[in-house]
Formats: sequence, C-alpha cells, structure tokens
Amino acid sequence: MTAVSITEHQVTDAASGPYAITTGPDDALWFTMVHSGRIGRLVPGAEPASWQLDPGCGPTIISGGPDGALWFAEHRAHRIGRITTDGKVDEFPLPTPQAGPFGIAAGPDEALWFTETNADRIGRISTDGQVTEFPLPSTGAFPSAITAGADGGMWFTMNQANAIGRIGMDGRVSVHPLPTEAAGPVGITTGRDGALWFVEIAAGQLGRITSDGAISEFPLPDRAGRPHGIAADNDGNLWFTEWAGNRVGSITSDGSIETYDLPTPRCEPHGITLGPDGAIWSALENGSLARLAPSGDELPPPALHGHRRR
Repeated sequence: MTAVSITEHQVTDAASGPYAITTGPDDALWFTMVHSGRIGRLVPGAEPASWQLDPGCGPTIISGGPDGALWFAEHRAHRIGRITTDGKVDEFPLPTPQAGPFGIAAGPDEALWFTETNADRIGRISTDGQVTEFPLPSTGAFPSAITAGADGGMWFTMNQANAIGRIGMDGRVSVHPLPTEAAGPVGITTGRDGALWFVEIAAGQLGRITSDGAISEFPLPDRAGRPHGIAADNDGNLWFTEWAGNRVGSITSDGSIETYDLPTPRCEPHGITLGPDGAIWSALENGSLARLAPSGDELPPPALHGHRRR
C-alpha cells in the first residue's frame, strides 16, 4: 500500500455537517455545511471562515463557476446559490416548485448545469441567473451529481434509474443503463483519461464510462463501504470516499484500488476534491476536512481560536 499521511482539520461543529468540497479560483477550499446552511472557506494552514445562509436551505454540491464565483445547490430551499470569493451571496429560485437541486457543475458554455432530484430535470443557469430546464425521458430517476465531460456534454448519475445520463448543449439527453442492478450511482467526475468515473453507492463499486457508452465496473474490497464522492488527481488516479466504511480510497486507470482508514471513527466522509496544495481533501460530516498526501508532506492543523463567521 502506498504510504499516505492523513490529517483532519476541524472547520466547524459536528452538527453542521460538512458535505461537499471544491477548490475555488482563490486557491482556497470551499465547502457546504448541509445541516446548518452555511458555506465555508479554508486556506490550507489558516483558520476557516464561513457565511450563514437560510439555516434550513440544505446546501449540497458546490462548484467553481466561469465567472470566478462559487455556485451551489440549495436542495431544501429549491434554489441555486452563488457566493463570491469575498463572501457576497446571491440566490436564484427555480421555476419548478420543490425541484430539489443537488449536483452542479460548470459547463463548456459559460453556464452552470445542475440536477433536479425531485423533478426529473436537468437545469442550466447563466451567470446572470437565467434558468432553463430540460426534462429527462424517465420519471423517478433521481438525477444526482453532474460533471462536464471531455466530449462537450454534461454527464450525470441517475441514482434511482440505475443509469448514467448525458445532456448536450442542445438539451438532447441520452441514457446508459448500468450492468449491475440497483447499483445506485451518486458521485461522478471526469478522469484524466477522458472517461467519466462514478461511484455505485448501493453496489459498493466504482464505474467508468467512455463517451461512446462503454461501461466498466470495479468492485471495492468492502462492498458495504457506501462510496459517495469521487475526484481526479493530477496523476491520472481517481479518489473516492466510503461513507459507511470510514475510508478514502484511490483507483488507477487500470483498476488497481487502495483504501485508507480515516483516523476518527464514524466521521462520515462525503465530498472529495484535489486541493490547491496538490493534496486530496475530503469533507467529513463530523465537522472536519481530511487531507491526504504522501507521507512526509504533512500540513499541521492550525490552532483554532474560534471560527470566523460572516
């Protein structure tokens, strides 16, 4: 097993629920706190800051936008939010009531694309807040995470339809059923190999789909680990969280898997990203962010004097 150093950086209390994480254009880590309705920011090695939204809005996935701001889905408030790197927040209600936005990612068209879990739709929002919605060909699909593909389309998981979907910039949707029944795909990202990599939370597997629809699946050593998020590093590897297994793992492009136990029991890892410092960072629902880097590349957590809240 590759030697990896893991450090946990407390950024909030355990009740706030750090959920998703991304690297912003300001070389800081930005993360959502789904239970307390806050957006957090951490420069590695410094103290965290956070901004309070509507406490019940349920922010889920967060992504950098083409305008230099961070965009996020407010799952319970049925809005899309935007926060600038200096903390100015704007929120945009969706046309469809109770849509339940969850995943969001920047597209190749200078807009943000997002999933509507309750409405079986994919949405598009321009940087000035104009929303367009595109219906999926099936009902009850529960579209979840979304990412920009190397082929110019947006690829997304269909958790309850057991499929991976693609939507083009013209709104045309194609659906690719998974070989494993009831696999429950959730997180998805684009790999350095140009393929889409995703996790199957119910099957305990990772998946890979090429732009022409060829699917490969890779069972995890612990099929009950409940993989949730996935992200690419700079070396062609994919890193993923195991929510129930209390682990973070990696997979090479040829399917070789390694897993790493997190130091704190029951910390519930969810989102994962490549950080501005070249390390892998994961959001833990116990109130921390975990940093994974090669041994010898440790970053000591800062001595916290209370979290700055704005």
